[in-house]
Amino acid sequence: MAIKRIWHGWTTPENADIYEALLHGEVIPSIEAKNIPGYHGIEVLRRDHGDEVEFITIMTFESIQSVIDFQGEDYERCYVPEAAQKVLARWDHISAHFEVRDVRIYAPPDTDAPTGIFAGAPGTSRTSRGTR
Repeated sequence: MAIKRIWHGWTTPENADIYEALLHGEVIPSIEAKNIPGYHGIEVLRRDHGDEVEFITIMTFESIQSVIDFQGEDYERCYVPEAAQKVLARWDHISAHFEVRDVRIYAPPDTDAPTGIFAGAPGTSRTSRGTR
């Protein structure tokens, strides 16, 4: 059963683009370079609240053991490199972990595969016309 590791961080509006570039240019590539067994990917979400900008990362792992392989025995501890700490205003010090119980990706009835940003996402299945 897949595990989703969810973490939140907030920046000032002035630092939001800097943080996002750091995520894409350094943080995520450094995670990928670890070649963690059972690591399937990461999603980055961003929301502007006016006086601050919220980021959420959702990492997908094969199991809790895969999370431990990434973060160590204290696997709930957040992973925030020093460079990221310099531009974040605040962040969760504990990451939340959830078991994936169901994933449904809508595919229009006239296609055989998912389309859009979720096409080919690990752990997803095609759902259309009531099938899974």
